[in-house]
Amino acid sequence: MTALTLSTSSAATLRADAVVVGVAKGAKGVVVAPGAEAVDKAFGGKLAAVLETLGASGAEGEVTKLPAADGLKAPVVLAVGLGDAPGKDDGYGHEALRRAAGSAARALAGSKKAGFALPVEDAEAAAAVSEGALLGAYSYAANRSNGNSAQNGKGTKKNDAKSAPLGEVALLGGKPRDKEFKAAAARSQTLAAEINRARDLINLPPNDLDPKSFAAEAQAAAKEFGLKVEVLDEKALKKGGYGGLLGVGQGSQAPPRLVRIAHTHAKATKTLALVGKGITYDSGGISLKPAGHNETMKCDMSGAAAVFAAVVAAARLGLEVNVTGWLALAENMPSGSATRPGDVLSMYSGKTVEVLNTDAEGRLVLADVLTRASEESPDAIVDVATLTGAMVLALGHRTFGIMANDDAFRTSVHEIAEEVGEQSWPMPLPSELRKGMDSPVADLANMGERMGGGLVAGLFLKEFVGEGIAWAHLDIAGPAFHEGAPWGYTPKGGTGSAVRTLVRLAERTAAGDLG
Repeated sequence: MTALTLSTSSAATLRADAVVVGVAKGAKGVVVAPGAEAVDKAFGGKLAAVLETLGASGAEGEVTKLPAADGLKAPVVLAVGLGDAPGKDDGYGHEALRRAAGSAARALAGSKKAGFALPVEDAEAAAAVSEGALLGAYSYAANRSNGNSAQNGKGTKKNDAKSAPLGEVALLGGKPRDKEFKAAAARSQTLAAEINRARDLINLPPNDLDPKSFAAEAQAAAKEFGLKVEVLDEKALKKGGYGGLLGVGQGSQAPPRLVRIAHTHAKATKTLALVGKGITYDSGGISLKPAGHNETMKCDMSGAAAVFAAVVAAARLGLEVNVTGWLALAENMPSGSATRPGDVLSMYSGKTVEVLNTDAEGRLVLADVLTRASEESPDAIVDVATLTGAMVLALGHRTFGIMANDDAFRTSVHEIAEEVGEQSWPMPLPSELRKGMDSPVADLANMGERMGGGLVAGLFLKEFVGEGIAWAHLDIAGPAFHEGAPWGYTPKGGTGSAVRTLVRLAERTAAGDLG
């Protein structure tokens, strides 16, 4: 992973492959952001004019490279756009800094070291720049060839030198002797490492990641970071009555698993339960997905990846809160043994569910685990899932929906997501939609009205949450997997959506501010 250092060097004296500065869109043209004073001085105070000549505007994410002027040790200056310049008494927003740092880090792939001279007025701004740079430098290459190619006989390298991630981020103005800056940098490194852990899992092809191997990843991390872990295999699931997990997984040769992974702290007074949907591949089952909708379905375990990463992050950060992660792992495949539309499953809770659509499988595995998590009486439960295409239609590809059985808790989760830079939106759970899930042969069906399908899924999950427990449902179907060109600190492929929100929620819970 890319290294992070807090540097006392100036942008002029740092020895690096490049120095990154921020620019913004001002009323009269490009504005050079704070932190770049030494670089601007080297250009005779005309850095903005030079950049405008090269076509720069300061727009968000815009990257402009130019040779360094005399007096700078780094040979290259990279100017990255921060968007509109703030007012006289305002600073640059943390998310603008995070995205700019990510864009710069991506543009510097193949470089060994870069100095980031972006505005870092305080430790929080330093954290934003650090997070953005470390996340932007992410590169997934686990499945690229390493050695001789059987097809052309030519040797290839696992990571071409020009596409290798930026080796080191030197944060200029980072005050390495300041406790708050040091803590912010350490947290950013841990958070980025765990988000990238989630990204790696999401990007793994389904022939490399099935429920058993995902569970093994959790066991390995538990051993490394002192977490408690329990894995239920198909025999234990059958004995325990987990009809939802078994029903979804019974069509696959790779049987399901339920993983409980927990961080506990001796001083903790609160417990947070996190539940993640972990469908390692979703074909739709007998209700097979149409052509063009299967290719990215390795990402249907993004919720479990986020939960897993968040629990490990809580342990690494030593948070004074008990955080229990529940990973509902299954592969949804069609076969002679697969669950059929019309089958009735007996869930862990004792309720029965008529399966009208086997491609509405996420709610089935989550239902079992929500009931199981409720038995431990946590102070709150949050589930995370790539649950419905309806949520993508409603909110697009960058925003996840939040539903809850408590308005105040939903508001808290939404505010936390916005605070850490994850786009989200509070969604309702209209009671009138519940009737659409009535079944003539079971307690309820796994489908209801087509319109408002994302809300129907939330209402289904609500049925399995223990009484009196605050619960929120995060439908991350939109932002979990990015199929377009990278932007900001968001790569192509798995994004690690919701990890930052879950970690901040755990921090808030530890501080007694659950909401």
